[in-house]
Amino acid sequence: MNFKIFFLSILFTFCFFTNIFAQTANPQQYKYVFTVAKDGSGDFKYIQDAIDAMRVYPLMPILLYIKNGVYNEKIELPNTNTDVHFIGQSADSTIITFNDYSGRGKNTTFTSYTAKISGNRFIAENITFANSAGPVGQAVALHVDADQAVFKNCRFLGNQDTIFTGGEMSRQLFTDCYIEGTTDFIFGPATAVFNNCTIRCKANSFITAASTTKGKKFGYVFMNCKIIADTSVNKLLLGRPWRANAKTVFMNCALPKAIVPKGWHNWDNPQNEKTVFYAEYNNTGEGNSPSTRSAWTHQLTDKESKDYTLENILGINDKNFNIETSWYKFETKLFEWPGKGK
Repeated sequence: MNFKIFFLSILFTFCFFTNIFAQTANPQQYKYVFTVAKDGSGDFKYIQDAIDAMRVYPLMPILLYIKNGVYNEKIELPNTNTDVHFIGQSADSTIITFNDYSGRGKNTTFTSYTAKISGNRFIAENITFANSAGPVGQAVALHVDADQAVFKNCRFLGNQDTIFTGGEMSRQLFTDCYIEGTTDFIFGPATAVFNNCTIRCKANSFITAASTTKGKKFGYVFMNCKIIADTSVNKLLLGRPWRANAKTVFMNCALPKAIVPKGWHNWDNPQNEKTVFYAEYNNTGEGNSPSTRSAWTHQLTDKESKDYTLENILGINDKNFNIETSWYKFETKLFEWPGKGK
């Protein structure tokens, strides 16, 4: 063998295995805390720049602290960026906003997002996600198709299609959040729980448009939420099926007077009535009217309601997977500004 070729092969082998070892055995060589601030006091001024600097498939969770400010940018956390935790300084003043919408250039509903989150095991706290395009049609503030994604004390501002819960097999939790919109402003195929959220309806239309994957036991579940409607709203429906097999349940929620007596809509397709599962349980408010709901919808019994726990909805019940099932019991972190270079 030519000596030069032999030497290069040995060198390549050494570098390859050295790199493998370094990638897996030396987590301390990577940065795991990032900061973003418009005033320059952080590592970056733009959120996307911080995301781009993160190690993909990190060896331990990554924290991104975001100082108060209006971040006018379109961001994407790819599926290779797992285990990332965004911590905003305050929900009202840490704002990520953009103004794309379907029909602007080549944009569709699914590219109109302000933020797209695809990395699994994502957590966001104290952040506003906004689409500022106005009432121009589909304009997504948050497109999340990550599995095991949690949004705590966040705000979602938009009009039509504010939140797209993507990922046919994804599970997501929104807790203590504020969500506003006009038409179908919570939509998609993921299994998602909205717990203790305030949901503001700004137009006569539909709150949800689930497209639950066939065969899944749970789709959207709203627990302990407060649904509010603007004074101009007087014809509001809880949901309509974007696809057959949609599942949506409202339980222990306060419903406004604007909810129409029938409560739900079949999207002008009677066949949907045979496949969807729309249900309510123990709701309150002037809009709660079990006796007038559409005959093809359901009122859960006390026994049936006991199935609707976070463990049952969001946990993994398949014994073939030895995976932590309590991800939804995440640890809330306080905003503690580390500044640059930490």
